[in-house]
Amino acid sequence: MEYTFDQVGELLDEMAEEFPPVFFQELNGGILLDEEAKPDPLFPEGEVYFMGEYVQDGYLGRSIHLYYGSFLASARREDWSEETWQKELYTTLAHELTHHVESLANAHALDDKDEEDLLELMRYYQKDL
Repeated sequence: MEYTFDQVGELLDEMAEEFPPVFFQELNGGILLDEEAKPDPLFPEGEVYFMGEYVQDGYLGRSIHLYYGSFLASARREDWSEETWQKELYTTLAHELTHHVESLANAHALDDKDEEDLLELMRYYQKDL
């Protein structure tokens, strides 16, 4: 099952409305859906993608970028159902909003967890080489 770019945009708009307004405080760049896929260059091509990222820019402010192409590539590779699409979109949105809220509080627990997960994934791929 595949969602179009526009369908994903609509779903993300609906999902964002479920979060309390405080989550969007100082998120002046908003939530952006990019058409591109963003593969992680640390891993074999087509294996690992960035689904989203939280961006802090001194000039442009704070924003969340979600990568439609990354979701689509993963969905095609893993034959996602409608339920999986929605779960992955919501989980990624919540994850990036958590980065935003933690940055406002000068906290970094999720950054630390992401680093641990990355190291574990790197160990997994090194086993397979």
